[in-house]
Amino acid sequence: MNLKRIGVAADHGGFSLKELIKEKLTGLGYEVKDFGAHSEEKTDDYPDFVIPLARAVSRGDLERGIAVCGSGVGAGIAANKISGVRSALITDIFSAHQGVEDDNMNIICLGGRVVGPELAWDLVQAFLNARFSGEERHRRRLAKVAALEKGPSQEEL
Repeated sequence: MNLKRIGVAADHGGFSLKELIKEKLTGLGYEVKDFGAHSEEKTDDYPDFVIPLARAVSRGDLERGIAVCGSGVGAGIAANKISGVRSALITDIFSAHQGVEDDNMNIICLGGRVVGPELAWDLVQAFLNARFSGEERHRRRLAKVAALEKGPSQEEL
């Protein structure tokens, strides 16, 4: 699988890092859809940008997404509210690729005030270059997680 359609989103806390990542991705030939913010507006709210990104990834309009807020925590929380999204706050290379390989992560969340630009770019590259293993144990685990999106089972009621 050769990923080419990537979405990016950020609030004011992640705006400059998003812009840098977008520029690098475009330079490598990726088709990048920018969900905003489109300026550094201190009063904006990360859900306004991250939720449309997450919906596009969930629908399959984009192959993967990159969400950035000040810490990356809020972006991850918001993205994971959308059915079919598997996002995580990533701060190390191992988790950037392992999250895809084992957990089929489709949105990486970064903290624009936490991770420097060079490390962020390394994390994005590890995320985009990784592929889901498809191993039975990983598919089984993901099925259990996906079942949660359908609501509680009869035993839980």
